[in-house]
This record gives sequence, C-alpha cells and structure tokens, in this order.
Amino acid sequence: MAGVMDSVNQRTQLVGQNRLELLLFRLNGSQLYGINVFKVREVLQCPDLTVLPKSHPVVRGVANIRGATIPILDLSMATGLPGLQEETRKSFVIITEYNTKTQGFLVHSVERIVNMNWEEIHPPPKGTGRDHYLTAVTRVDNRMVEIIDVEKVLAEVAPSSESVSAGVVSAEVQDQAVLLRVLAVDDSSVARKQVSRCLQTVGVEVVALNDGRQALDYLRKLVDEGKRPEEEFLMMISDIEMPEMDGYTLTAEIRSDPRMQKLHIVLHTSLSGVFNQAMVKKVGADDFLAKFKPDDLAQRVVDRIKATH
Repeated sequence: MAGVMDSVNQRTQLVGQNRLELLLFRLNGSQLYGINVFKVREVLQCPDLTVLPKSHPVVRGVANIRGATIPILDLSMATGLPGLQEETRKSFVIITEYNTKTQGFLVHSVERIVNMNWEEIHPPPKGTGRDHYLTAVTRVDNRMVEIIDVEKVLAEVAPSSESVSAGVVSAEVQDQAVLLRVLAVDDSSVARKQVSRCLQTVGVEVVALNDGRQALDYLRKLVDEGKRPEEEFLMMISDIEMPEMDGYTLTAEIRSDPRMQKLHIVLHTSLSGVFNQAMVKKVGADDFLAKFKPDDLAQRVVDRIKATH
C-alpha cells in the first residue's frame, strides 16, 4: 500500500484542472467509498491501538504513528453502519488531515487510486434524506462510489467551537454589515451551516450555494440581468473540493469573465498543504483560509467591510 501512496505529492498538477484523485476503500460489505487523495497522508495496516476511557464510541483508540499520537475512528460506525467486527489488526487505517487536524479512519480494505474529473462527481440523490453522510457520489467501472462527508463525521465526534470571540466584531462593523451580503459556496451541509452561523454573527446576510457549478450559474444569471457581483456581494467564500466544479475552477471562470472578475474571492478549505498558496495565486483568488476557525473567518469579513467603507 505504501507504493500506492508514494506519488501523492507529485499529483498537485491535477488541481486547477477540475480534476481529482480518489482513494477507493470498503467498510462493511461490497460498497465502494472514496476519499480525495489530497486529504490522505498515508495508508497502513492498523497498528496496535490504546483504548481511551470515556472516549467517543466511534474512536476505537489512539495509535503512535511516526512519533505522533493519532486518534483512530471507526468510519463504518461513524456513518451509522455496524462497526468493523474483525480484529483491528486485520483492517487498514487511512491517515488523513482535515481542518489542520490529523486522524486515522479504520476501514476494512483499501483498493486503489482513480483519476477523475470533478464533473463526474455529483451531489447525492435527492431521495437520500437529511441524515445521510454523503457529500457526493460517482461511478467507477460502472460501480457506485459514495464519497463520505468527513466534515460531518468529525463535527459529530469532535465538535469544534463555532463561536466568534468577543472583540472580533465591533458594534460599528455590525451596523455596517446589516446591508451587506456574502456568497458562501460549499458542498458540505455542515460546513455551510458553520460558515452561515459565523457570518451571521458579523451581521451580514448569507447566500449559501452547494457547489461551484451552481455558484457560477447563479453569478452568470446576475450579470445577464445587468447586475455586478462585486456590488451585490461583499465577497465570495468558497470551498475548494466540490462536485461538478471545484473552487479553483470556479475562481478561474470568474476571473476570466470581465463582467464578474472584480468579485472578492476567499478560498476556504479543509485541504492542507503549501501548494494551496501557489494555487490561490494561479487562479486569481484574493485570499486562502483553512477551515474551520470562526475568529479567522469573521476577521476576514470584518477586514473586508473596513476596506470597502
């Protein structure tokens, strides 16, 4: 499995071309699941786990990996399925980094990496209801692959504070914010709610959309009506990983259209890595912000309000 992951760091050229690579794995049964390779540090046979008293039931224990103590989550149990019953030593762990935090996901088996276009990644079917843990679906070799909303899993297992600290938003800024709107784009329902609640603390109105394609269509409709996005919205805060169209491609499309290219864009993502900074410049975004730090996000909006007033 180490061989499968050896070339991960050489794959950053896919980003910005509306492409991604998925690491395919299984939980219980034959259903295939996928996770973006850029979230994955390594894959290994499950090491010895130390059980922590009073920890969340989904946390099967912690492991010492390369000098760091990392929590190992049973991804099957976390998504409402029966937990992995076999001996953990027979399972695999996918070490990931989300929102600057490192954790391992216990899975039954890991298959391979597939190269795909974001246009082949689609939102979950509308009939799946509200309680599912999917952020997207796709097909590989004519088999359905489900992409899990990891941000939802982590928000349930280890919820982070969503409150903005006192002093970040002044009364004067809140007064100025009342008439302003921010466009928020994210495919995760949990992330959309987190961003919306944070921005509502600042005082702005939030228009939330589900993916890059939807956002681009929305903005194009605005300009077709003779409106200017930079006048309609204080800024756009967009996720990077999204079905149909990723945030890099969305930004590049906006910048290539003279009618909307002045819109202030902040890319807001759980993806880690220094290549993000280079990509921000390449596609023309104004700023980059790691998820999810309410004070940092609120401060970006406050700074933008001050800059425009």
